[in-house]
Amino acid sequence: MKIQTKQFGEVEFTEENILRFEDGLYGFEELKKFLLLKHDDDIFYWLTSVEQPEIVFPLFGIRMIDDKYPQTEDGEAFGIVKLDRDPLKSTINLRAPVYINQESKTGYQTILNDESYPVEYQLFTE
Repeated sequence: MKIQTKQFGEVEFTEENILRFEDGLYGFEELKKFLLLKHDDDIFYWLTSVEQPEIVFPLFGIRMIDDKYPQTEDGEAFGIVKLDRDPLKSTINLRAPVYINQESKTGYQTILNDESYPVEYQLFTE
């Protein structure tokens, strides 16, 4: 199978590469199949919809920011990043993590009830 992406051009993949999100992501509940793509020299992962390849979510591993961040046995915690032309204005959503399990090829998004985790946390500092 193949999809055309903005970040990676044409991407060839198999059924085994697809991550399944049973409930989709908030605001995109109809999208259930994604690929987790990354350039070797990039700090971001790109969660790319198989059904609509133009829908892409930049992700960053939350444990890189906060090693005490809540983890589950269900997978690694990622935050959705809001990129800005000025990198110092880019933010990450720590309140609604995306958990991805590479072994089971599943993922889900949840909202934490802990308000100490902001929706817009500044990703980079000077």
